[in-house]
Amino acid sequence: MLYNLLYPWADEFQLFNLFRYITFRTGGAILTSLVISFVIGPHVIRWLKSVQGSGQPIREQYLETHLKKKGTPTMGGLMIMIAVIVSTLLWVDLTNTYTWIVLLVTVGFGLVGFGDDFLKLTKRNTAGLSSKAKMAGTIVVAVAAVGWYMAATPSPLDTGLALPFFKDIALNLGWFFVPFAVVVIIGSSHAVNLTDGLDGLATVPIMIAAACFALIAYLCGNVIFSNYLGIQHVPGTGELAVFCGALVGAGLGFLWFNAPPAMVFMGDTGSLSVGGALGAIAVITKHEIVLAIVGGLFVLEALSVMIQVASFKLTGKRVFRMAPIHHHFEKKGWSEPTVVIRFWIIAVILALVGLSTLKLR
Repeated sequence: MLYNLLYPWADEFQLFNLFRYITFRTGGAILTSLVISFVIGPHVIRWLKSVQGSGQPIREQYLETHLKKKGTPTMGGLMIMIAVIVSTLLWVDLTNTYTWIVLLVTVGFGLVGFGDDFLKLTKRNTAGLSSKAKMAGTIVVAVAAVGWYMAATPSPLDTGLALPFFKDIALNLGWFFVPFAVVVIIGSSHAVNLTDGLDGLATVPIMIAAACFALIAYLCGNVIFSNYLGIQHVPGTGELAVFCGALVGAGLGFLWFNAPPAMVFMGDTGSLSVGGALGAIAVITKHEIVLAIVGGLFVLEALSVMIQVASFKLTGKRVFRMAPIHHHFEKKGWSEPTVVIRFWIIAVILALVGLSTLKLR
């Protein structure tokens, strides 16, 4: 909004020329969302406590350390969503279609997550929305977003799949791109949701992935940099760096309240919306495979659940002591802070590997 209001006056007020730079507006989005999180955080937490009573239900099979968290409010993802949406709308170019597509996914998936969290609280159990209802809601939003993206993107970019480590190579998936992109968005969303099981565990990897994709979006949207690096140039994606910056700032602000011992949980409201947004950004910037590397921690968490379920159904035996995998290490005797910090380190390493694909081509 500031760009649309102030940049047209740049010839008369030289200071307003700063708004033409995506880097400046990304920095502004980071600071704005951070401040919003700090300001609204205590109020949101107090409100959540007042309406949720005994807080999020805790599964009985969890460790004693988890049972002690009973009474901690959930739906803290509302704090992230508010900070990200307000900050993005303030600093982004409102005429950019890709930004609105990502905001659609953020809000749509956030509403599905809110419904799930709300039912958990009102029913006083850990079930929430049925898996079919949750999947149906996210599919509807993802299909709408992918359809909008394809309508806004020229051919052959719209259905192309870029391959890391190879210059200017993209596989044209045709109409198969639609289900592929939907799976990327939904898969990213649910993988982040599964990772959000310990205080602060998902928050830092989310910020790391958002920071990586801020850079990727900026480079993909710049014809000079994209040609130099041999990556797909997608005009207009640079504005997504502003959204990613807002997500980094909101994540930092939320971590202040989510750091052990957490004052509030993210809940499905936050994890589904943020994960879906990262998936949508990966689709738009043509870096879906790189997302699987940068967000490799999320992939690992999701795979651990799939392996556990498949093994138990086929053999009656469990591969892990408990899934997702962060609980497996807790069962092995790792303290919660140890699991969280070591998983953060893994997330940093995977992010560096993912970013290396931009140059190693």
